Amino acid sequence: MYKFIPILKSPLWGGEKIAPYKRMQTDRTQIGESWELSGVEGDVSVVAEGPDAGKTLTQLIDRDRERLLGQGNYQRFGREFPLLIKFIDARQDLSIQVHPDDRLAWERHRSKGKTEMWYVVAADEGAHLRSGFARQVTPAEYEKSVADDTITELLSDHEVRPGDVFFLPAGRIHSIGAGSFIAEIQQTSNITYRIYDFNRRDAQGNLRELHTELAKEAIDYTVAADYRTRYETAKDRPVELVACPYFTTTLYDLTRPCEIDLAATDSFLVVICIEGSGTLTDDQGNTLPVRQGETVLVPASARSVSVEPEQGIKFLTSRID
Repeated sequence: MYKFIPILKSPLWGGEKIAPYKRMQTDRTQIGESWELSGVEGDVSVVAEGPDAGKTLTQLIDRDRERLLGQGNYQRFGREFPLLIKFIDARQDLSIQVHPDDRLAWERHRSKGKTEMWYVVAADEGAHLRSGFARQVTPAEYEKSVADDTITELLSDHEVRPGDVFFLPAGRIHSIGAGSFIAEIQQTSNITYRIYDFNRRDAQGNLRELHTELAKEAIDYTVAADYRTRYETAKDRPVELVACPYFTTTLYDLTRPCEIDLAATDSFLVVICIEGSGTLTDDQGNTLPVRQGETVLVPASARSVSVEPEQGIKFLTSRID
């Protein structure tokens, strides 16, 4: 089992919540993103502790192959880790954006597309996000709304609270709103089409590049009845939140010990600790403490993981079935 050194990003809209949430000592300010687990070229995670400290995630994959990823995942993804895990702290509204699907991303960029999900960790009073269109919109209407600064009027706006979940298939227009603190699970892809940025300027006074035209073909204009992922909360048992070809994510809220059976799973398991603390022990006797704000990668070779809460622990798990 592995923990990794967080990769911190300080975009224009970043806040000050990530470091205290993770109990990190850092001189960095305006941290908008902490990349917890990444195989993105140029931003590959590095093991934080233990005998493999200093090794990159790619080096682990090169050494352990299907023992780390799972046989099917290794055949499918090779040496690229297929998920990107982040914490996001939005002090301001993020740009309105969309991500291409696998077909379009491959045609244009020789890359995978980007399907993702959000779990709201914390939210200021009035925090919101945008996901999907509020009504049927044509590509021409979309283009006009960007030009005349009215695109926010076309989008479905959601006030958020801790525990809210949004699934964002590639093609869904979206924006994280100010005051939202989110755990994000996504395909390993860094392709974003920025549609609208509220005419915001960077430190040099420049407007950021927009990709309005590229986005037009990437957007799925379908209107959904409900953009939230609904689920019933439960203590001391797994609650599946999202199951799609790119990841399956489950929520655990534990007050007593729990064993996660991985015998039928041909996949690594990512554990993202949202609240509390505890100890993870795999079937080979490897033990690792985990606390709020930490992410652990459990290799596919593990057949089970036992979780021993200290006083209580809430975490997400993600795998690829």
